[in-house]
Amino acid sequence: MVRTSTKKAHIAVATVFAVHGSIAGTFATRIPWIQEHLGLSSGHLGFALAFAAAGASAAMPLAARIAHRFGMRTALRGLLALWCASLALPALSPGLPWLCAAMFCFGASAGMTDVVMNAVGVGVEERLGRSIMSGLHGMWSVGTLLASVVGVVAAHANLDARVHLAVMAALLIPFGMFVCRGIPGIRPETEAGAQSPPRFALPPRSALAIGAIGFCGVFAEGASADWSGVYLRDITGSSQAVAAASYTAFACTMAAARLLGDLVVRRFGPVRTVRAGGVLATAGGVMVVTAVSQPAAIAGFALIGVGIAIVVPLCFAAAGRSGTVPAQAIAGVATITYTSGLVAPAAMGTIAQATSLTVSFGLVTLLASGLIMGAPVLRPAAPTVPVREHGGDRSTRSAVRFRGRVNRWGEGQARQGGGGDTSQR
Repeated sequence: MVRTSTKKAHIAVATVFAVHGSIAGTFATRIPWIQEHLGLSSGHLGFALAFAAAGASAAMPLAARIAHRFGMRTALRGLLALWCASLALPALSPGLPWLCAAMFCFGASAGMTDVVMNAVGVGVEERLGRSIMSGLHGMWSVGTLLASVVGVVAAHANLDARVHLAVMAALLIPFGMFVCRGIPGIRPETEAGAQSPPRFALPPRSALAIGAIGFCGVFAEGASADWSGVYLRDITGSSQAVAAASYTAFACTMAAARLLGDLVVRRFGPVRTVRAGGVLATAGGVMVVTAVSQPAAIAGFALIGVGIAIVVPLCFAAAGRSGTVPAQAIAGVATITYTSGLVAPAAMGTIAQATSLTVSFGLVTLLASGLIMGAPVLRPAAPTVPVREHGGDRSTRSAVRFRGRVNRWGEGQARQGGGGDTSQR
């Protein structure tokens, strides 16, 4: 019963990741429309986009407390609906101040949803005893890819982004509410010995090194997602449709790399995987900086996507195993990594305003190279139980590696015989 419930939870949380990604992908393809519609310079656009990361960084420390108070399912259902609804706000903004406010709300709801769904993912991963976080983030990238394809079609048809984003929000809200039914609704305070997390959880010391790696990966990801379309339009003279397609290429390679990432991590380990990714991302950044044609620039963004795809999933997985309250540990690392999202839009816009977007992506390339040296911080701790005592098969060895910390989520599932809020059974 428990194993069947865990599989259902795996499918449910994977679908939630896809819904979350589809919102991000929908918005990313219409950034050039918003900039043109409001007549914003690169500096002003970067300033406005920074408010999304500011909202996420401000709100994510609250996520652990929300999940603790309401349970994973209820918390995720409410936050995901809020995140979907906020999609319509940026295109409706009549000017820069309103756009900044809309982006703050957009980022706050995104960040809190991100923390809770990753905490659920870590619990499912530990329950299964094998790596699945890369695949979950791969589903996020699949969502961005599918949504970006729709965005390209909408941009090519010159569809008003206010209509496009409102329709997508209206479709995703009920779908997201439906898929959350499969999320476990355990309330941690009902478990023996469980401690209530702080109302506002600041990043712990253990999150600093992990967060630094996530900072580099998120900077490259955010810069490519937010500025690839503008780069193609301004540097290579692309049309709106081709500019939107650059993000599609980036999202496509990230999706493919993340879907295959768990197999790579199981074979080579997180350190070598991230190092190889850093090499690829750096090479992609060099291609973008030196590109003189549209195909070369798009290929560079695609290579960046491959290189950084596995970084954030491994950071969240490492964070979830580093503390006794997964949501709190993930919130700490997420706050640091999302600070990179706060810095990236403003830094890219400021540098572009002073010099050019080409120079801005030189900074992206430099940070991507930092993944090569920083990868060892993601090395998993040695198992506390000797592997030889539990047999030699791969599934058993994987399960043993996760037994260094009590899996409260899994215990709650076992007691409830398959999941769900006790209040709803």
